[in-house]
Amino acid sequence: MGLSRRGLLTAGTGALAATAASAPGAAAQGGPHTGPGSHDGGPGRVRTGFERLAASGYAALSGERVGVVTNPTGITRDVRHIVDVMHADDRVDLRAVFGPEHGFRGTAQAGGSEGRYDDPATGLPVYDTYLKSGQELADIFTASGVDTVVFDIQDAGARFYTYIWTLYDCMESAARAGKRFVVLDRPNPVTGRAALGPVLDRAFATFVGREPIAQAHGMTVAELALLFNAEFLAERPVELETVTMKGWRRSDFFDATGLPWVPPSPNMPTPETALVYSGTCLFEGTNLSEGRGTTRPFELLGAEGIDRRWAEAANALGLPGVRFREAYFAPTFSKFQGKTVGGVQLHVHDREEFDPVRTGIGLLVTAKRSWSGFAWRPDNWIDKLTGSTSVRTLIDAGADTDEVVGAWSGALAAFRRVRRRHLRY
Repeated sequence: MGLSRRGLLTAGTGALAATAASAPGAAAQGGPHTGPGSHDGGPGRVRTGFERLAASGYAALSGERVGVVTNPTGITRDVRHIVDVMHADDRVDLRAVFGPEHGFRGTAQAGGSEGRYDDPATGLPVYDTYLKSGQELADIFTASGVDTVVFDIQDAGARFYTYIWTLYDCMESAARAGKRFVVLDRPNPVTGRAALGPVLDRAFATFVGREPIAQAHGMTVAELALLFNAEFLAERPVELETVTMKGWRRSDFFDATGLPWVPPSPNMPTPETALVYSGTCLFEGTNLSEGRGTTRPFELLGAEGIDRRWAEAANALGLPGVRFREAYFAPTFSKFQGKTVGGVQLHVHDREEFDPVRTGIGLLVTAKRSWSGFAWRPDNWIDKLTGSTSVRTLIDAGADTDEVVGAWSGALAAFRRVRRRHLRY
């Protein structure tokens, strides 16, 4: 763990800042923004980890056979894919690509991947990592012939968004295979101001949550990598190097970065989707539609038989920063495909005040109270999403929003203390 054998490169050469280059507590405690994450270019001038890596002449990859874990979000400011850019650059010995859920080029829907193939654009072998971990994934890294695995994927900020667990699994397997691991950082699109929501109980660990972090973690992927390596992979940490961003502030929403948005998955079309996702994705654990198959997934929620009473009940909660509109829609796929359903659309009018997880809980509470057809998914998927039985059992017992949210306060406070040690902006 910690700095790789390459050490630190100086900022004067336009190169990387590695894992220990900035004071991790500065941003969390309201101190000045210094070090590699300092906001030195004004709004809209965020430089990603890849940009800083390229500016260094790929110094951290010199002499290494490289493989990249990425998807369509791994792009430059001028929307070229980093694999295409590196493949065309003689300074990088790029040997392989590793695709997550939805695939490297993004052709697969939720719960799917592209499998093993040779990329038509570059001729590089593309290996499938989806739902692979441990020794199986380590064997893939070994078979690929790479020395260093690079990770560059845009996250959405929620524990159950699977790319962060692809990161975790790849780190663990890279350590097994004796490979270096380099994480190229990108912004958390919904800011990195705070961690929110319940913390996973390890008894409920799945690919939508391997380890005890908060439902909305408030971290970047590089910060998560540092946390994973120190807290959860400490018995066999990977040789880790992180390439931080320059110009990103923890208070930045994605539209302040000046970076192009590429949907990280088919049902994450806009940064506004990401804003609500860590709360409304909980409806995947119910018999209501979470808006898949519409142009506003996770902003539209509903089911057959729901009418205006749900929107009225949700608005009566007075949740900060959001209002709810009675809405009717017909999903083109997923739940209620081709049927007109009733429900709500979320309208976030103050994103600084909006709490997505509290909002998700409030919507679950009011949906159950205002619609007699409400039911949890039979496999209790809600427990995997929330990380325990607590949310489901409290709501079933008639708890209100404050009671459900209050139940995770102790575990969340403990996670926030751990999280603070690994912040780099």
